[in-house]
Order: sequence, then structure tokens, then C-alpha cells
Amino acid sequence: MAAGLAVEIAVQDPAGVRVALEAGADRIELCSALGVGGLTPSAGMIATAVAAARRSDRDRFVHVLVRPRPGGFVYTDDELGLCVADIIAAREAGASGVVVGALTADGGIDRGAVEAFVAVAGPLEVTFHRAMDAAEDPLATVDALVDLGVARILTSGAAPRSIEGADALAAIVAQAAGRIQVMAGGGVTVPDIAGLAGTGVDAVHLSARATVSGPPSGPGGGDASYDVTDPQVATAAVAAARSLGRPPA
Repeated sequence: MAAGLAVEIAVQDPAGVRVALEAGADRIELCSALGVGGLTPSAGMIATAVAAARRSDRDRFVHVLVRPRPGGFVYTDDELGLCVADIIAAREAGASGVVVGALTADGGIDRGAVEAFVAVAGPLEVTFHRAMDAAEDPLATVDALVDLGVARILTSGAAPRSIEGADALAAIVAQAAGRIQVMAGGGVTVPDIAGLAGTGVDAVHLSARATVSGPPSGPGGGDASYDVTDPQVATAAVAAARSLGRPPA
């Protein structure tokens, strides 16, 4: 890809995959249920995204979110077993990476869980997601994730919006010291990208979402409105990141 800050777009359907490819994003976080922060996508969705990336000759493009349910990141043994199975399925489907996270009840990294995730991921890049923003000691968490072989951290600096966590992001980047990539994500808008680059992060993550309304869904069908990936926002985000002249991570 062209030089600049790397851009990752969170998408949840085939149209979103196409938008991200056409916009020139460096990778996607493939998920479902973005409205609750994202959950593991279906096997069919993973296969569809991998096929689209291969047709476009895009290596390292599809990174699959592995999150078994909404809510916090302290998981039962059953939930951790499901995460392991989903990582294996993503790897076998041809994904390039997985996005994971697990904490202990006291806000520490669940080292056993993350170690297992990294082991079954094998050659795939492993990103530790915004469970980072619920960790008790973010700087110690950086060191733990480096030790565990994680490639990348996704964080807002524990702020509602990444730009509001700029000081914390800069501290995390300093702690990382090039040993692990740091990606800013959480409420990122196109005008935020230059400011986030100033923190030293390697990449930005956004959903580029727009909400559209469909026909009434009827009783039991949920809201008539739903989220899509906005091509204009995705394209503008990539252009803003590329203009910074840094090599994408």
C-alpha cells in the first residue's frame, strides 16, 4: 500500500468489505453486531471476506474479531473454549489475523487465555482489542502483551473517543517502544486522524458507519434501521492517513 498511517476499518457485511477494499484500507476488522461493539462473524462471512481479498490480491487484509458475547471481557471456560475454536476456524478459512482479548476479574490480562489464543493463531497476526481500555494498569498491560507475542494493541487510551485519550495513547506508544504496534480506535472521525498521528500510533481504526432505514421489521424483528459502511467516510479516512507520509504498519 501507499505510504502513510495505516487504516483499519471495522466491517460487518460483504458490502463493507468491498467498500474497504475500494477505499484502499490496509486491513479490516471483520465482525458482526457493531452496535454492541462487535462479535465474532459467521463462517460464511469470513469465507466471503477472504475470497474478496484474494480476488483483489490483498494479503494481510482480513482480521477476524473473536468475541463470544457482548459485555465485559472476563470469560468462562466455555467462552474461552469457543474463542479458541473460532480462532482455529478463522485460521483455516484463510484469515490473516485475529482480534482477541481477555481479562481477569481484577483487571489484569488473562495470560493463560491470551497465550492459548496466540498459540492456536499460529502464523496469524494477533491484535489485542479494546479490552485494553478496561485493564487496570495499561502500561503493565503493554509489557505483558509483548511477552505473550501479540502483534498489535487496539485502544482509545481508555477514553470514550480516541482523540480525547491522546495523552494516554502517547504514553502507551512510549511504553511500547516499537516492540508492539499501537492502533488508535474508538470514536475516530476523519478530522481526528492527524491529531492521533501526533501521538505516535502506528494505525487508526474506525467503522466509517452510516445508519440507513429499511422497511418495518415487524414484531420481533428489531429496529428497521441498520448500519452500513459509508464509502465517502472510508475513502476520506484513507486519504487523510496517507497524507501524513508515514509507512503503514
